Amino acid sequence: MICWALVLSLPVMIALSIAFMPETFSNVALPAWLSLAYVSLFSMLIGFIFWYRGLVQGGIAAVGQLQLLQPFFGLALAATLLHEPVSWMMLVVTVAVILCVAGARKFAR
Repeated sequence: MICWALVLSLPVMIALSIAFMPETFSNVALPAWLSLAYVSLFSMLIGFIFWYRGLVQGGIAAVGQLQLLQPFFGLALAATLLHEPVSWMMLVVTVAVILCVAGARKFAR
């Protein structure tokens, strides 16, 4: 599905790239290029390898629902490591989504 989404969005992405392309890349610093390479390689390529392997081992229905919890792990890490503020509404939504995932897992068996 992701591959087809990329194929279908390619013409739009090419048009946007041409429209907003800078005249020169000389003002882009090395850390920016390294960051782009890191995100491209690890988040997209290597991350997908582990993700699809996990889907095969755990089953698509079971593991796919766990993906819904990913943003909340990010929220917890941001609050813990970066001391980001967490509002009470964020916690309410987090608990609601966790309960929905747990209920879906219970009834999927």
